[in-house]
Amino acid sequence: MLQLPDYTNTFLDTRGAVSGLSFSEVILEGIAPGGGLFVPSEIPHLEADALAALTTLPYPQLAAWVYGLFGVDLPQAQVAELMQRAYGDAFDDAAIAPLHTVAPKTHVLELWHGPTSAFKDMALQCLPLFFSAAIERWREETDYLILVATSGDTGKAALEGFADRPHVNIIVFYPDGGVSDIQRLQMVSQRGANVGVFGLRGSFDDCQTAVKQVFANTAFNARLADQYGLKLSSANSINWGRLLPQIVYYFSAYLQLVSTGEIAAGESIDVCVPTGNFGNILAAWYARAVGVPIERLLCASNDNRVLADFINSGTYDISERDFVLTPSPSMDILVSSNLERQLFELCQRDATRIRAWMNDLREQRHFRVDRQTFAALRECFAADWVGADESLQTIREVFERYGYLLDPHSAVGWKVAERLRCANPVVVVSTAHWAKFAADVYRALNGIAAGAALPKDIAALGGLGITTHLAENYPQAGPVPSGLANLAHAPERFNEVVEGSADAVQRSIKEWLARGGCIAQGARPVTQ
Repeated sequence: MLQLPDYTNTFLDTRGAVSGLSFSEVILEGIAPGGGLFVPSEIPHLEADALAALTTLPYPQLAAWVYGLFGVDLPQAQVAELMQRAYGDAFDDAAIAPLHTVAPKTHVLELWHGPTSAFKDMALQCLPLFFSAAIERWREETDYLILVATSGDTGKAALEGFADRPHVNIIVFYPDGGVSDIQRLQMVSQRGANVGVFGLRGSFDDCQTAVKQVFANTAFNARLADQYGLKLSSANSINWGRLLPQIVYYFSAYLQLVSTGEIAAGESIDVCVPTGNFGNILAAWYARAVGVPIERLLCASNDNRVLADFINSGTYDISERDFVLTPSPSMDILVSSNLERQLFELCQRDATRIRAWMNDLREQRHFRVDRQTFAALRECFAADWVGADESLQTIREVFERYGYLLDPHSAVGWKVAERLRCANPVVVVSTAHWAKFAADVYRALNGIAAGAALPKDIAALGGLGITTHLAENYPQAGPVPSGLANLAHAPERFNEVVEGSADAVQRSIKEWLARGGCIAQGARPVTQ
């Protein structure tokens, strides 16, 4: 294995408020004072020809190596042990993130083999372990309350990762009516003494905005500390502890192509990512910056195409843009939080410009980047969007031609990759198992338009029943993951829906705590 550099990286934030924090400190903080996002002070660099030395590493060892490359402030032996636990029996494929060649020079990176059947498991089986290690590292005397805004998949993955962990409590807010039936059932049936789930009236952007406002409310944070001994943190991709694990699977995808002889070490590939909050594709950018030979990053949007429009114009404008519910709900986002990190990296880390752009977005609902930053963006990014009906048509076309069943998010990525591809092999990122979106997959396979009513006998089956129906009638699609199939026997624990405001979120938190939702400090040893 390649020798790792002997250094400990530090972190600064995108709006210039703080610097000098370690990895374990920033994952506990989640978000910086003033709303900025943490990034590493140094981006390590690896020569392309050195990648070949990593091809034989199992995924947990590769993940530990990448963490070492980024200079985390934990002993390498501890990092390796935590990675073995993170990427172990909870995944149903030994490769963890297997890469499948579906069509000539078109490869699908399956990121949904974890316990909740979505790509968020790749980070959220990892982050909780490192969060606990960070608490131990700093001998924290307070407990933490993790607040999560989810467009569907993050919520369940975070709940699964943090359930019953010592010194940590977690509350998830999801847009009521804005997630699939199965996504909702996964969350509201979550077991654990330290978990809470609330529906929120409004869109994911309303959830995200309300949660961010709670983080910024110093008086509320002080009350949490005084009355409950709690400090807020985040498991959303605003937390660097979510982003670093995602960088690993882009290393893995490239190394799988090398090891199978699809490419020679050093040859370039393109990566196409269906994204709404920009974290997944930003992780690919960091892998590229480190030295993974990714030539172009193809950003795939659905009808909420704010990212595609921004990459193609340099103007981010949601002032008169309608929010659209689509078959790919995890991408139904208009305010893409991680874009702030990307712009920080592309504008020579100028916090002054970031503050100005983010202020314009908050106050005027739009901003425009300068010519140099736009040129840097266009140097590595291309973007397009796919409408709801076309995404469903793509599911059917790919299944009929190649026998491979995509979920609606991954279908958006596939179609954009078809449109924008050049001579390079392209890796299409598959973010969720098709069974999580069974109703729209049924529509796709049966030529029914997006949003149109299902046949009455099919609609009567409900989300889980439709999943079973598809698995029985399309056996080449593969089995339904056990975590989804077993939802039929999972009782619903959480059914409360609140207004889409910061005040309502704060009231929900206080009521949850008053009902005894908070676990006792030291409920079990922090190393468990």
